Order: sequence, then C-alpha cells, then structure tokens
Amino acid sequence: MATHRLPATPETVHWGYFDAALPPRLTIRSGDTVEVECVSGHRSVLPPPGSGFAIPPALEAINDRVVPELGAHILTGPIAIDGAEPGDMLEVRIEEITLGADWGFCMVRPLAGTLPEDFPTFRVLHIPADRARMTCRMPWGTEIPLAPFFGVMGVAPPPVYGRIPSNPPREHAGNLDLKELVAGTTLYLPVHVAGAKFSVGDGHGVQGDGEVCINALEMCLNGRLTFILHKKTGTTPLLTFPRAETPSHWISIGLNEDLDLAMKQALREMIAFICARTNLSPLDAYQFCSLAADFRVTQTVNGVKGVHGMLRKDLL
Repeated sequence: MATHRLPATPETVHWGYFDAALPPRLTIRSGDTVEVECVSGHRSVLPPPGSGFAIPPALEAINDRVVPELGAHILTGPIAIDGAEPGDMLEVRIEEITLGADWGFCMVRPLAGTLPEDFPTFRVLHIPADRARMTCRMPWGTEIPLAPFFGVMGVAPPPVYGRIPSNPPREHAGNLDLKELVAGTTLYLPVHVAGAKFSVGDGHGVQGDGEVCINALEMCLNGRLTFILHKKTGTTPLLTFPRAETPSHWISIGLNEDLDLAMKQALREMIAFICARTNLSPLDAYQFCSLAADFRVTQTVNGVKGVHGMLRKDLL
C-alpha cells in the first residue's frame, strides 16, 4: 500500500469548519497511509517575538493567508478515500504522533470553559515541551508527561448540514477531544459523503478528561494515519456514530449539549456494541456495563459535551 504526505499549507487546510462540499486535498486508496502535518494557533495566542519559542513556518503562512471561519481549529484535509460511499465505515489507524514544535499554549478566556463565572479573564500560557523526555513544564515548575493526540478527527458531515463550526462534535466526529486516541489506537467513523473526506487537526500535547478551561496543551503535531474502508452490504449503514478502540479497551461515545443525555447515548452505544458481538440481551448488556464498563467525561467545553465508555477487551 502507498504512503502519502500531506503538509499543512494555506492550500491544504480549512480553518474553523467542516463542509461536505469541500474538495479533497488528497485522494488515496483503502489501506494507504498518510503522513499529515497539523498546526495550531491564531496569531493572537502565538508566542511574542523574543520569547525563545520558534513558530513553524507553516503556521506563520497559514495565519498570513487563511481567514478563520466559524470555529477555532486549523484542519488539514480533506483526505478522500477512493470508493467510499454513504453507509460505509472508515477505520482510521493512528500509527504515530510526533511533536511539531517545542512549545504549546493553554488559554483561558471570558465566557468560555467550564467555570466562566469564576474566571472572567484572558490568559495565555506558553508552555515549553521537551521532545527527548516527552514532558512539558508548567510556569510553577510542575512537569507533566506528554500523551499527544489530535483533538479533531472527522469525516465530512451530512451534506444537508452545509458549512458547520468545527467546535461542537457530532456524528461525523470532529472535535471529540478524546485523550485516549493516542498512537496505537483506532477511530471508526460513519461515512456520510462520497470519498468520506477526512480532516484532522487541533493537536494536543496532553489533556485531562474534561478539558475544563477550554484548552488542552494546544500544539503543532504530525501524524501517521492508515485508512481502511469497510463497505456496507445492502442498505444498512455499518456504523451510525463514532466508535474507538485502544489495545486494551473498546470505546463508545456519547455527545449532547446535556451531559446527562451524552451519558445515556454513550451507554446505549456500548450496550448495542456488546449485543452485536455477543449473544447477550440488551438487559444482560445493561447490567454488564454497570459492573464492567467505565464512563468518563470526555470534555465539557465544546457546547456539545462528551462522555466516553470504556470496556476491557478481555471481557468480551
């Protein structure tokens, strides 16, 4: 299978939105691998001159020539998979993620985050990252191990949606902010348009579940992703909502403006997954989840909140 490279340039990114009408920047075949470059940061949050932090030339060029629309994220793509059609499933294997800069930023701003009423302020921390040791150091000295992942990975949404902001995650995935999706894991996505049209960005050096202040350690990252297309048979879609897999766990996803409803969706998705892979009834699976599955708050800051359920693979 072929390996392709997709750099981040003003011609290969879209800033702040998903849109099924976007033409692909690269077309590949199922089984191909793409080495993709992603950058993060509006000029207003970049390190100032003399800070000692180098800004990648690609990020400078994109800030100079691309106008943000609707949302915050600089997304590389779309990548089209030849032969993908609505109702198919796209498997995205995250083979490798590497740092694209020696720093990241974390921001608090008024009217955003989980506690906007407590912190009506604006602050940007520029945080150094040590590539060799894979750590970052906070201004007060605490060192945090890095666990890089892409906050945004998604296919084109249903065409009827038109152009939509990148911030809220939906059935096409997008801004999941799911910290489990590090190198060695897999994301499964339902296909809504011909070619699937996958985009990626919003690099995170490290994040806690919840992403409470609205940012993780926002960073430029490079990824190595392999794409496998699974064709539907008949008229039934193979998948209707994103799902993920780590070496040790199956992951269900729930998304809703109401955190309680996001929890219910993550649980229903996990029950349906268990029933599809076993001879258990929905009632059996419901009680099984209560004993064996962990449900965690993915993020509470994107308008549409997230919950993800984790079930150990050795239990199925």
